[in-house]
Amino acid sequence: MYKKILVPHAGTAAGDKALKHAAHIAKFDSSEILILHVVEQLQKPPTFALSGSESKALVKEFKKAAQQSLVNSENEMRKKAEYYKSQDIKIRYKVVIGYPDEVITKYLKNQKFDLIVMAKRRKLSGIKKLLSLGSVSRKIAEVGRCPILLIDA
Repeated sequence: MYKKILVPHAGTAAGDKALKHAAHIAKFDSSEILILHVVEQLQKPPTFALSGSESKALVKEFKKAAQQSLVNSENEMRKKAEYYKSQDIKIRYKVVIGYPDEVITKYLKNQKFDLIVMAKRRKLSGIKKLLSLGSVSRKIAEVGRCPILLIDA
């Protein structure tokens, strides 16, 4: 029923919970999972009040921190994929730099998925709970062309 499952994963426990649900579905449906992790693009700090050498040093450190964040995310997602591969689940991962809502919607437009499994963050009660989603999950729900399973984190 589900050939390709997309799991947008923010590197959180909630994302792990969504991934666990997707793996359960994939195991019984022989599906392939794509874990999509987006490392948010950091805004460069203002350097106008610094001297030339201070500015260069700050920008260099900033780039170094951004690269380390990317490496850490790659390692984390690789470990998650390896864990599920050891359980005979077809799974791969992709780590991308950008804004989560933009990157995920681009993937949804350019690739065909049969199911999206993702965590939602909002913790509200009553009628507000039914009407409210986080900004990323709301955007995905609006553009998604397939069923979406939202896991309450």
